[in-house]
Amino acid sequence: MPATARKPDASRRSERSRRAILDAALDQVGETGYEKLTIEGIAARAGVGKQTIYRWWPSKAAVLLDAFTAVSEDAAQGQHELPDTGDLEADLKEVLRATVDELNRDVYDRPARALAAAAVTDPALAEEFNRRVLGPQLDLYVERFTAARAAGHIADDVDVRVATDLLVGPLAHRWLLRTLPMDHAYADRVVELALRGIAA
Repeated sequence: MPATARKPDASRRSERSRRAILDAALDQVGETGYEKLTIEGIAARAGVGKQTIYRWWPSKAAVLLDAFTAVSEDAAQGQHELPDTGDLEADLKEVLRATVDELNRDVYDRPARALAAAAVTDPALAEEFNRRVLGPQLDLYVERFTAARAAGHIADDVDVRVATDLLVGPLAHRWLLRTLPMDHAYADRVVELALRGIAA
């Protein structure tokens, strides 16, 4: 009796196509920037038809946001909280050093800049970017500062949201302007100065 032919796994094929599209979006935006990023270009690079992309995403911004979210999730490696060794300064320095390394990587830097620029004129994209990427990352700092306040490591009256801004704001500013180097020494100094202002 002849063997039954195995049917193609549509879900695996779809996942391969989806991954190829996300990778193509990251590659193209890295080469050409956001303004020249096109659905046609993504489709050609991914080896799929435009209709395949439009079946899953309404716009190039949506494709790029999904691609960037995947990069961010890979970088986080499932980490859902900041380290808490009992040494707040050491923990924050570890996290900010890792953040500096990430911001200096092309695979993160180029799509992040593209999304930041596009979000200026696209409120819906900005809201989605904050909901899916920035918000969850900032919440980790808020949780760590809340625990530090409960442990008496920072002052009782510290606004943990403002404390978070004191840390991530300088890095974001220097990253956006690209006028000065952003390295581990800078990250350490930001932590030291921030903690000087909020320590118990």
